[in-house]
Amino acid sequence: MNHQITEIQIIPIKPQNGIIAFVSFLLDNSLYLSSIAIMTRPQSGYRLVYPTKKVGNRDINVFHPINRAFAQFIEEAVIKKLEEVMKFNDRYDSVNLRA
Repeated sequence: MNHQITEIQIIPIKPQNGIIAFVSFLLDNSLYLSSIAIMTRPQSGYRLVYPTKKVGNRDINVFHPINRAFAQFIEEAVIKKLEEVMKFNDRYDSVNLRA
């Protein structure tokens, strides 16, 4: 089965504890997923952190991919969009500088 991620919305934030943005998207034109944090990796790159809910002393996952292949599929689509947004909004990017 081929999946499709559309309507990816990136909301950059002031970096806080490694979180640089939040993302929402539509999966297979059937399921809207939101409040997914985008964090920087200590070495380099990004990772996604899915929302949790505090129940007593435990953090319970609200939703998350159940296998690595699907997690990578989502991550690749989101990071591609993140890089587009960051490049477009980078006021120091030489391509976007106006004389």
